[in-house]
Amino acid sequence: MTNHELHTLLALDRSSLPEDGRPEFNRLIFSRSPYLLQHSRNPVNWREWGPAAQQEARSRNLPLFVSIGYATCHWCHVMAHESFEDDEVADILNHAFVPVKVDREERPDLDEFCMAACQTMTGSGGWPLNCFLKPDGTPFYALTYLPKEPRRGMPGFLELLENIAAVWQHKPDAVERNATSLMEALTRQSETGTPANQPDPYQLADQAARTLQRIYDPQHHGFGSAPKFPMPPYLLFLLHRSDPAEQQLALRSLQAMRQGGIWDQPGGGIHRYSTDQRWLVPHFEKMLYDQALVAYTALEAYALTDESTYLEMADHLLEFVLHELTAPEGGFYCGLDADSEGREGACYVWQKAEIEQVLGDDAATFCSWYGVTGQGNFEGTDEHVLFQAAPENPPPENLQELHQKLLTVRNKRPQPLRDLKILSGWNGLTIAALARGAALTGNQRWLEKAERAAAFITNSLIRSDGRLLRSWCNGNPSAIPAFLEDYSFLGWGLIELYRAGGNAEHLQQATLLCDQALQLFRQPDGRFSTSGTDQQPLPLCLPDRHDGVVPAGASALTLDLVLLAEITGDKNRLREADQVLQQLLPGLTAHPVSGLWLLRAALTRKRIDQR
Repeated sequence: MTNHELHTLLALDRSSLPEDGRPEFNRLIFSRSPYLLQHSRNPVNWREWGPAAQQEARSRNLPLFVSIGYATCHWCHVMAHESFEDDEVADILNHAFVPVKVDREERPDLDEFCMAACQTMTGSGGWPLNCFLKPDGTPFYALTYLPKEPRRGMPGFLELLENIAAVWQHKPDAVERNATSLMEALTRQSETGTPANQPDPYQLADQAARTLQRIYDPQHHGFGSAPKFPMPPYLLFLLHRSDPAEQQLALRSLQAMRQGGIWDQPGGGIHRYSTDQRWLVPHFEKMLYDQALVAYTALEAYALTDESTYLEMADHLLEFVLHELTAPEGGFYCGLDADSEGREGACYVWQKAEIEQVLGDDAATFCSWYGVTGQGNFEGTDEHVLFQAAPENPPPENLQELHQKLLTVRNKRPQPLRDLKILSGWNGLTIAALARGAALTGNQRWLEKAERAAAFITNSLIRSDGRLLRSWCNGNPSAIPAFLEDYSFLGWGLIELYRAGGNAEHLQQATLLCDQALQLFRQPDGRFSTSGTDQQPLPLCLPDRHDGVVPAGASALTLDLVLLAEITGDKNRLREADQVLQQLLPGLTAHPVSGLWLLRAALTRKRIDQR
């Protein structure tokens, strides 16, 4: 889908359309999610997730086929073109299943539940995420991308659908056994034993640091092999350690990202991850949360070292957000697609001849700096992902001018789709980064943009009863209540905004969000769930406890409580934070690296006592 097509669908008058959207559309035409609108012309009779879809599955005695993705997802597009736009696939989905499309960014709770089922069954996960559920929502089979027909050792999706439809009809006992076995496994995974004694957060932090040292890539930097993600929770944890050697792991990783193809060298912004170990060839989508958290990390590196390199990184990222992902109303959009012109990366890669034509006499110096040889480094073509090939050498003196010449040409290419959805939580992360930057540098523009975004969220995404909502798009808030991460991330953004600007209203709003989060998301056993107690429950409440590329919502809430206590001196806040830490810290005993944000909260809490 192009940006023009998305705007056309968003502006469409739906008042005269029939309930099912046919013949031109399906029911997804009534959605405001850009991802669901991408599928609104599929021949598949998609429904949105909810009681109506489950009731239809019950009445027709059919399984639910729940397909989960997001607007900027490359492999989601591939499967859509191969299967969901295909009449043969649509025919079996419409007759043998009740097909449901889900935007994972609107429903992180359902995504988390189905992802856990997929990882339990297959040992891996990803998007598109396709899950087969009984009408009551219990999963019995799950998988990620499959081609329509068998290919390169992969089974075909069409054949899989036929097999599952036959099993559902003729072997219901097998379906029930699979569902029971899977739910038992998920239940076991969700349970956490409680040690007799509370673990020492300093010992957990030392253990986590040793793990990060072990998985650190000494040659290319970052952590693990391929694919390689920025992982801001790892980097922030290391930057806040007292050991300079551990801090260097984070600093070198930041430098490697800045020099690599994962960084949009002429345009600014960071892509979602590197497909290789060298940070060279990225998966090209640009997500708001990556810009925010990598920018915040770079700002912390600048605060630690006073080296302008890291401030320049943060500036590149935040200015990219302000130029490319900012809505006229003041909030921040979710991200940019990986694809344009029907293929991934088309907007970003260059042939050497193109560069020579645009830059003329300056091309040789530019190509030397950015590793352009004519051989190509992208998917076996003569196209190049730009990267700093010799960062130890000084860049061309007129580099910014050369960048602008290339961007003038690049901006005339078909542009990646911009996901125009605004999420409360991801906006909170971006507000935090802008506010932290303003506090460190005195940049009033960043402060003003953060305040404007906060005002937009509080004015447009809070119901009359005070309940925060998840998302907003094209003038309309969704009806989906916000999740734990929304409360936690937005609370953090408002705390950073208070620190930067001193507006007591921001502190009051953060306090209210934390109080509501404790009421809405804490379960009777003390654990936290992704969705609130006022939302339709899934078959199993999975605890929100592990960081990923963003922190776990429960960990972020814990840090919010500690920061509020630190700022206000309120002993009640300390008691609340202590209660949460007492419940959550034991879950990190086996794998403390999975909860570094929580450890940061615990260590900050310890420092309050030591003052």
